[in-house]
Amino acid sequence: MHKTVILAATLTVLAAAQVSAADLPGKGITVKPVQSTISEETFQTLLVSRALEKMGYTVDAPGEVDYNVGYTSIASGDATFTAVNWDPLHDDMYKAAGGEQKFYRAGRYVEGAAQGYLIDKKTAEKYHITSIDQLKDPKLAKLFDTNGDGKADLTGCTPGWGCEAVINHHLQAYGLSNTVEHNQGNYSAMIADTITRYKEGKPILYYTWTPYWVSDVLIPGKDTVWLQVPFSSMPGEQKGLDTKLPNGANYGFPVNSMHIVANKAWAEKNPAAAKLFAGMKLPIADINAQNSRMHQGESSEADINRHVDGWIKAHQATFDKWISDAMQ
Repeated sequence: MHKTVILAATLTVLAAAQVSAADLPGKGITVKPVQSTISEETFQTLLVSRALEKMGYTVDAPGEVDYNVGYTSIASGDATFTAVNWDPLHDDMYKAAGGEQKFYRAGRYVEGAAQGYLIDKKTAEKYHITSIDQLKDPKLAKLFDTNGDGKADLTGCTPGWGCEAVINHHLQAYGLSNTVEHNQGNYSAMIADTITRYKEGKPILYYTWTPYWVSDVLIPGKDTVWLQVPFSSMPGEQKGLDTKLPNGANYGFPVNSMHIVANKAWAEKNPAAAKLFAGMKLPIADINAQNSRMHQGESSEADINRHVDGWIKAHQATFDKWISDAMQ
């Protein structure tokens, strides 16, 4: 009798396993994720891909495109989702590509993404620089001149990221157009030069964001200091936003959250995936740590995949719950 009960229970479990494999919501459906060319975004993108794969979806490798192309591709259905929708930084691009009419966006995947302007601590303390508008003074601006034109050189933002529009707006709003040059180009090349200058003991002025590896190399509070802005001022869809933090500090940018954004029609046809997108949460510290490992040389595709697998293994219960919640 006892054996029969165990056998029956085992057969029930096996049957359930077979049914669930056949009943996986993603069976026969291919998903196309997109991200920007910032390879540090791959970690958070692949984590979503892995969860979708567990639900039976076939997931392509992430396509690398400019953010605005990513949004228009998702809106048109040529791509399925992005895991790097910055809110509110990308609001203009999001709205221009169709906004709520075209996109499904629920839940907050990553919270507490900061950005702003920093200078080296040595120069900040020597000249008592705490706010970016102090660089209206040509004598102070000249400290950060790297090419001899008398203007401060700001290591800025790659065109198309969204931050370049905010920086250009700030330079106007804070009266810095005559004394500060916003250097735009390949951010990773520019920040490498900036770090070299810092190591040579020269003053540096740069824009950066978190999660990213830069603040693990140039550590705010130890090597560098965040500069405040004299008042809140934002362009476009972010106009009127107060960027002051609860502690009274104002670094010129609102703290962003990152969402998973999917094609709306696709999300409606795939409610389990939509529920997954709404339920996933990734601590910003975990992204920073992974990005830091990439900067230290673990940046190949195999390395990043290993980091994703390692994260899942270390947070297996969380990962499994995302999937079981989504499948209900």
